[in-house]
Amino acid sequence: MIFGEPRRTLVLGGARSGKSAHAEGLLPGDEPAVYVATAYRDPHDADWQARIAEHVERRPASWHTAEPAAAELADLLHTAEPTDPPLLVDDLATWLTRAFDEANGWERDNLDRVRAARARLAEAVAACRARLVLVSAEVGLGIVPQTRSGRLFRDELGALNAQLAEHCDEVVLLVAGIPLKLRTQGGSA
Repeated sequence: MIFGEPRRTLVLGGARSGKSAHAEGLLPGDEPAVYVATAYRDPHDADWQARIAEHVERRPASWHTAEPAAAELADLLHTAEPTDPPLLVDDLATWLTRAFDEANGWERDNLDRVRAARARLAEAVAACRARLVLVSAEVGLGIVPQTRSGRLFRDELGALNAQLAEHCDEVVLLVAGIPLKLRTQGGSA
């Protein structure tokens, strides 16, 4: 690692803000990296498949893609070594959706399992020894969702983002494609 380079970066942003492309640009395109994709691949959703293909097409040939289940992401981060290629996790909103699905947390009050997965992920981020770039949606800036599940997701994602920001050397918010540094290694920007 180059002196002064952040070890853990959290990139936040709204829909189509450029957060994924910005995060990808934080890693060298001509060196190996592991792109940790958190989305489900639904073969029946053509729009979603097109979005995934757009992300895949942008990635350098030297990058490897990993697609762990939600429960496996913390293990992947825990076992990363400083000499391993950098990890880019995109995106934590889809990871949280999978965590809700795997815990059956949408319809029942089963938040304890979702919150346990969230805490385990935060611990893994804190323990990750490889260069790590995390991408997450910032969804709490606007309308209060009308549905219980929408409010629950918004609240849990906000809590996850805050937990992860505590463990990151650098936090960046993308607004209209413009990166705003909220924290750099020494504290706030």
